Amino acid sequence: MADLRSLEIFYWAASLCSFRKAAERMNTSQPAVSQRIAALEDEFGVRLFERRARSVALTPKGRDLLGYAERFLHLRTEMMRSVAGPGAMRGVLRLGVSETIVHTWLMRFIARMNETHPGVTVDIAVDISPNMRDALLNRDLDLAFLVGPITMPSLVNLPLCSVSLAWIAAPQLDLGPGEVSLASLLRHPLITYPKNTNPYVSLREMLARSDLPPPRLHSNASLSTIVRMAREGIGIGVIPPEVVRRDLEEGALRVIAPAPALPDIAFTATYASLPDSGLAAEAARLACEVAAAPDWRQ
Repeated sequence: MADLRSLEIFYWAASLCSFRKAAERMNTSQPAVSQRIAALEDEFGVRLFERRARSVALTPKGRDLLGYAERFLHLRTEMMRSVAGPGAMRGVLRLGVSETIVHTWLMRFIARMNETHPGVTVDIAVDISPNMRDALLNRDLDLAFLVGPITMPSLVNLPLCSVSLAWIAAPQLDLGPGEVSLASLLRHPLITYPKNTNPYVSLREMLARSDLPPPRLHSNASLSTIVRMAREGIGIGVIPPEVVRRDLEEGALRVIAPAPALPDIAFTATYASLPDSGLAAEAARLACEVAAAPDWRQ
């Protein structure tokens, strides 16, 4: 009788079209994957995969088995949700995180995970949302806290939080007296998120609708670098105030107000809808609880 571990390895080899990638996903070796697949083929007396130079493809009988393997894995996930306590969860959660979340409530989430699911290890990768979307689709991440939602049928999106964008600058930056106009802001370089992100695109579109000369708009993948540049008076940061709360309290930076309004950034906890996504779904639910607490904004 095929055991659940072998069926899980088979499922990932079929989904990823690679024994090597299945080995990485299952935290085992490629020879161990090959042995498991060979044992399944011996047990059923059929070939499950066509071996190619750099990939594998399911045979007709392999496609039949894939449906049963998915049902077994779904049933295991339902059983764990229904019967097992939170402490029974084991494994590695590959988590992608936007840097904005790192600077706000990520540490609270990690503390809750350690407390609630002590058997789970969280591997964190900080990246921009487009890259994390691709990593979810390629099965390189289990869960991501990103700018969303990502409207694809294979992905589940849970609303996390929204953060506001503001014009933030060093006190010594000369913006003139009284209300700050967009023209006054654009006398200085603007520093914000990378070009292929929603905040950058929204800012660029807003500026394009004005009748003002094109701005000096600098993009940067490192939020910490944006903050450093704003502190040193190189330009005006277009970032959430929550990530520079301490700088604002100490007077190293200030929010320029009143100034033209900027759109909020909405974040989601996004994961792939897979037969074994129980850990990702539980972590996403916990993240929603942490993000909903008001104290991280204060």
